[in-house]
Amino acid sequence: MRPSRPSFAGAYTALVTPFREGRLDEEALERLVEDQIQAGIDGLVAVGTTGESPTLSMEEHIRVIELCVQFARGRKPVIAGTGANATAEAVHLVKAAEEVGADAHLQVAPYYNKPSQEGLFRHFLTVAENATKPVILYNIPGRCGVDIQPETVRRLSEASDRIVGIKEAGGSADRVNQLREVLPADFTILSGDDSLTLPFMAVGARGVISVASNVIPGEVARMVRLFNEGQAGEALALHERYYPLFKVLFIETNPAPVKAALALRGAIREEVRLPLAPVSDASRQRIREVLVRCGLLD
Repeated sequence: MRPSRPSFAGAYTALVTPFREGRLDEEALERLVEDQIQAGIDGLVAVGTTGESPTLSMEEHIRVIELCVQFARGRKPVIAGTGANATAEAVHLVKAAEEVGADAHLQVAPYYNKPSQEGLFRHFLTVAENATKPVILYNIPGRCGVDIQPETVRRLSEASDRIVGIKEAGGSADRVNQLREVLPADFTILSGDDSLTLPFMAVGARGVISVASNVIPGEVARMVRLFNEGQAGEALALHERYYPLFKVLFIETNPAPVKAALALRGAIREEVRLPLAPVSDASRQRIREVLVRCGLLD
């Protein structure tokens, strides 16, 4: 009888990568990590989509993971974004992330080249065979142009105990039902969309990798914890209170809106890298209004 997979139930923040005049702002990153931990978040995701992984150099990519591990000091797990559209590059990132102390990997579906389901299966299995830490798949077809089908996830769960979960960002609670139907009970499903976290959890997800928790880490962690503890009504009250924030943080392409929100609260500079651009003045005003409405800004 094989041992159970490690559980990644809970709320994890997909951290922004702060910049200052085009360079990594290491001091701001340290403050963000500390604020997250003090607020009670369950873990951190370094260099995911929200961390602007496509515009970081390889050296910067590994440096951000290393810094997050250093700043977390073992108090919370650090999940490293180590996906790529070339399998060899993903394997390189996995090994480099483990060398600097990452606790797990978030592996996005290969993007642009649109592999078949068999190609996805072989890609993720190769990555898992080269990892020593748990691997969480990341399905986001709207960005990647390819959908990791439930049957492929099932095959991967059977082929490797190291593949322990999936971040599902396809926008459908029905997909969570489909996944739950074919996956073992110890395989963790996480929401990839803040506004759908509770609907997803209602049909079998166990938490979220969150953008909004950059701004409200304690509240998102509490919402997930309450639902997992059977206090659905209290969790729903938090969802309803912060739903406007969940939505406005996607008023333009992520992570520009969440960086604007953090800048309005004085946490970081509002700086993204091209080809991303800062949000429009109209969007920034809307974000400000929602922060005020949610009691997050005077």
